[in-house]
Amino acid sequence: MTSDYNFIKACWRQPVDRVPVWLMRQAGRYLSQYKEVRAKGGGTFLDLCKDPARAAEVTIQPIDILDADAAILFSDILTPLEPMGLELDFVPGPVFANPVRTKADVDALVVPEDMATAVSYVPEILQRLRVAFAGRVPLIGFGGAPFTLACYMVEGQGSKDFASLKQMMYSDFPLYDELMKKVTEMDRRYLNMQIAAGAQAIQIFDTWGGLLAPHDFERYNLPYVKNLIDGLDRTDIPIIYFVKNGGTMLELVKAAGSDVIGLDWHVNLDKARAILGDDVAVQGNLDPTVLYAPKDYIEKEVQRILDENAGRPGFIFNLGHGILPTVPPENAIHLVECVHRLSQK
Repeated sequence: MTSDYNFIKACWRQPVDRVPVWLMRQAGRYLSQYKEVRAKGGGTFLDLCKDPARAAEVTIQPIDILDADAAILFSDILTPLEPMGLELDFVPGPVFANPVRTKADVDALVVPEDMATAVSYVPEILQRLRVAFAGRVPLIGFGGAPFTLACYMVEGQGSKDFASLKQMMYSDFPLYDELMKKVTEMDRRYLNMQIAAGAQAIQIFDTWGGLLAPHDFERYNLPYVKNLIDGLDRTDIPIIYFVKNGGTMLELVKAAGSDVIGLDWHVNLDKARAILGDDVAVQGNLDPTVLYAPKDYIEKEVQRILDENAGRPGFIFNLGHGILPTVPPENAIHLVECVHRLSQK
């Protein structure tokens, strides 16, 4: 578990000479360079995800521009659902033409035996990036947590409450369980494929896990994400688990078994670390909208979060959710510079 990268060291709670920082959605619309690459190839967002050359290029951009300490594969959590038999489009948000609502729908779902073939562009992008980043920064692969993926699969699109999945969850648990087992197995194969292709860490996004009450999270979410994490080829590969709005049930989030727990901005970092204990690293947790503030305010907020961590090992600075598309790039650059400067030992 030794590494030359501060990000990997922090994942394993080892000493670092400065706190590592990267930003969720650090490759994206807030960068003019991203917009140029997107326009250059034409097509949809999904087309960009499936174009290894362009997807690799936009993954590299925030490392060149921001000086972030880790890169994350440019993709979308929903792309591996297409080989399961779902028809995905972005208009601009994700929409499935054939949502999963019945037993026949669940039975029809296919779990590809070979994810490297099913989404062949993903390992190609990862392999390109490992060459590009050799000795520079580590590369994070990622996927959606089973519950979050199922939210989209059953609802068919984004939602504030994903009531369609909750209805299935409460009224027909055997069907819900069958769906979740299939999604979890697909997810396991998908993330292990990324590890085999060169990902040096894995982040699992449970964007909608916080929609569940703690007792429901424990029953309807935790067993599946725990099985997913337990099934990953984790030797020297740290696993990050991020549950948006999960700050009220950190003990349950920790029980999933990840090496790093991502925190959103609704929880105090010091209090979260006290609950989680010293045997797990944390990542977070600046409110993304702070990046609209004046630079001196951004610096004060960086210092506040560093103070809350109080120099404890096992800390990765990040936003509490993805960077917003209208954030001034110079403010994101300033954020990274502040983290590096203020935490330098």
